[in-house]
Amino acid sequence: MKLEGRVALVTGAGQGIGKEIALTYAREGAKIGVNDKTEEQALSSAEEVRALGQEALPLPADVSSERPVRDMVETMLREFGRIDILVNNAGIFNQSRLVDMPVSAWDRMIQVNLRSVYLCTRFVLPSMEERRFGRIINVASQLGLKGAAELTHYCAAKAGIIGFTKALALEVAEHNITANSIAPGPIETDLVIGEVSPDQIAAQIAELPLGRYGQVEEVAPTAVLLAAEPDGNLYTGQTLGPNAGDVMP
Repeated sequence: MKLEGRVALVTGAGQGIGKEIALTYAREGAKIGVNDKTEEQALSSAEEVRALGQEALPLPADVSSERPVRDMVETMLREFGRIDILVNNAGIFNQSRLVDMPVSAWDRMIQVNLRSVYLCTRFVLPSMEERRFGRIINVASQLGLKGAAELTHYCAAKAGIIGFTKALALEVAEHNITANSIAPGPIETDLVIGEVSPDQIAAQIAELPLGRYGQVEEVAPTAVLLAAEPDGNLYTGQTLGPNAGDVMP
């Protein structure tokens, strides 16, 4: 029970990595604010958290928009009194050659994958600074480090998260708040499998030293490490890579 008594807000927790982090945090004793853009998925994940014996608050909201994020954070602070851990995980994934990419596709990618990280962090930080404790964990991607064809918008957003995290870590350290990124490699989620062709998947697997996609339950323990005490106490401004050897900084 490494997170017993802690309160965590996990965005994009209706499926995939975000859902697994929420459930893993619950198993470790945390109360969970479960965000997803889709109300049905937020409610479903919250029920799974409750089935593990922990309190859960479903928080359907589009985290790329300011007002819903403000309302979400205010609701969580009202119900739980504090937010100890923020996991910025919400994101979208799609592919396009830059020359063919609509401006709207670029803007939406940046809004959901990067602007949401700013917004959620911006409105959670004051309460963390007041209490002099906080763990901010941002889900990036190894593609933010290495790049990929047909993913300029996605790579730009994920690289932005990594840079944002490093700068934030320097700003908030004096308040006993840490900020770190997790940059997973190819992970078997509906978000990825639904957008990547079988030929592309086979080519990616062939390049991975471990020779396979990762599973969501293999990423969540890194989020526990960064959130727990004393496990994560000395990590800040770091990018941890559960990526099957795809990137070796």
